Amino acid sequence: MTYNCDITPRDGKFFVQFPDIKNAITLGNTKEEALFMATDVLNGILASHIDNGYPISEPKYTGGYKIEVSPKIAFAIELRKARANRTQKEVAEKAGMSYQQYQRLENPYKTNPTLETLYKLQKVFNRPFLVL
Repeated sequence: MTYNCDITPRDGKFFVQFPDIKNAITLGNTKEEALFMATDVLNGILASHIDNGYPISEPKYTGGYKIEVSPKIAFAIELRKARANRTQKEVAEKAGMSYQQYQRLENPYKTNPTLETLYKLQKVFNRPFLVL
């Protein structure tokens, strides 16, 4: 999962903003530092949105620079989207796991699914989460 950002030189700094995520802005002293900071702010904002249950906008903007989302955060986002209106408890029961186990999967700081877990989730949601 990637989002694109624009980097604009301003007053000797490089200002970064993500058109798809209005509150994701940062800057750097160099373009390289700005790109590093862009990754940091993108992952921080997305993790915060997950934690607080805020909607996460789909990446649509294709200009500028591509910034890769952390795999753990991207997985948590995809899992939450796949769950849609079902409760975590409903999905956990259907996947044959405890509510707490499933809850950890949607937490970008704690998620670390095994291949077996990915297989179960693919069956529940009828969609792939891992393509080999």
